[in-house]
Amino acid sequence: MKPTLVIGASENPDRYSNKAIKMLHHFGHEVLAYGRRKGEVDGFEIAIEWNENWRPHTVTLYINPTLQTELYDKIIALLPDRVVFNPGTQNIEFETKLEEHGIEAIEACTLVMLSTGQY
Repeated sequence: MKPTLVIGASENPDRYSNKAIKMLHHFGHEVLAYGRRKGEVDGFEIAIEWNENWRPHTVTLYINPTLQTELYDKIIALLPDRVVFNPGTQNIEFETKLEEHGIEAIEACTLVMLSTGQY
């Protein structure tokens, strides 16, 4: 299974980040959650402090490009295999930086990837 860091995690069940956490858990993936507010989704704590010791295989983004800039170096330092840019999070500048560091950048939907076996 692929440990996944969900950035933009929310307790709000209407948010796609919340749905992603639940679906990742359902498919047996370890979930790390990072957001603006502390909380919990399916037993996974939403961290509001960055943890440089996280070791995700995948980072999946649910924040807009303007909020991503402050996380560029932090995400790259985690050395994930890939970063998924969900709809509305596409960011060519960051995608290019990731690829320069050997990290795959994918414009896709985590929920669709999981439900179709492409994750």
